[in-house]
Amino acid sequence: MSFRSPLFWLAIVGGWTLYGLLLSAQLLTMDLADGTRMATATAFRLGMASGLLWVPMVVVLLWWLRTLPIERPRLVVSIVAALLLVVALVMLRVAAVALLNPWIGWYQEFPGFWRELAASFPRNFLLLCLMVGVAHAWLYAQRARQREREAEQLQARLTETRLEALGAQLNPHFMFNALNSIAEMVHRDADAADRMLVGLGELLRSSLDHQRSQLVPLGEELRLLRHYLEIEKVRLGARLRLRWRVDPGLDDVLVPPLVLQPLAENAILHAIAPRTAAGLLQVVARREGAHLLLEVSDDGDGVPGAHRHGTGLSNIRARLHYLFGDDQAVELQIGEGGGTTARVRLPCGRRAVAA
Repeated sequence: MSFRSPLFWLAIVGGWTLYGLLLSAQLLTMDLADGTRMATATAFRLGMASGLLWVPMVVVLLWWLRTLPIERPRLVVSIVAALLLVVALVMLRVAAVALLNPWIGWYQEFPGFWRELAASFPRNFLLLCLMVGVAHAWLYAQRARQREREAEQLQARLTETRLEALGAQLNPHFMFNALNSIAEMVHRDADAADRMLVGLGELLRSSLDHQRSQLVPLGEELRLLRHYLEIEKVRLGARLRLRWRVDPGLDDVLVPPLVLQPLAENAILHAIAPRTAAGLLQVVARREGAHLLLEVSDDGDGVPGAHRHGTGLSNIRARLHYLFGDDQAVELQIGEGGGTTARVRLPCGRRAVAA
């Protein structure tokens, strides 16, 4: 509802001009007291004046309703204010008719302010109340369009963030290590090199397939994580031990894409790869009431979480908050005897199954 828009003024002036023309046509069909018909010029003058007189009043009404629309939490105050404004505008119109009557000629002799107010109040009051309803319909429609635009912009920013996150997660360092390991395996174990290439290709393909999805089935997320860990397993050999604890029946539960891979990558980078001894990486997925609990833990030395997971956790927190509001949690727990657990808790939603 922009008062600077030419379309706004075109709608207001054009609408009431049309109203004035219709009123003029109606006056032309009415018989006067002496049985004659009103002159065309007179009917046009009276009809157009009656219509265009509403223009400034409608502008004042729309300006007021834009400033103080009828909505919560000030519902009662805004309703009372709107009714008082409507009454004031009805009285203002009567005063304008009294002032302009000598030039326009609505009445041969003006009946007086209060008599005219009593005669015109019901009609004009209802008409202005109708305008209040139309104004709110317009206002709410504009807000709905604004929310749609904001949602589209947010989706665009979210997609961009996902792409940036994907570039950070599958970073050149990881790609260099993976390709280096493949090059070494080609001479020592061609089958292992082939598995690494297949896993790397599947990892990249799945990541790109899901970059536009807000939610994916947990089964797909775990499959993507397995591809990633298989590559790391070939690279690290016996230094990486894996343990999976996934409750049955959770494959269709919806989770954000790439919610586990950055946690596993950080655990490997900071807790397992620097060691010469074998390290354990455990992935847990279980249901807790109406929520899904996901954990990625290691048996490392418990490096402080801000150093290990600053980017990964903040990225996951932002995405979960956008998708689930406050009904989610992301935390990092460092064990007293060593080891770190990254824990994600989110609502246990399922994909709709077609009948």
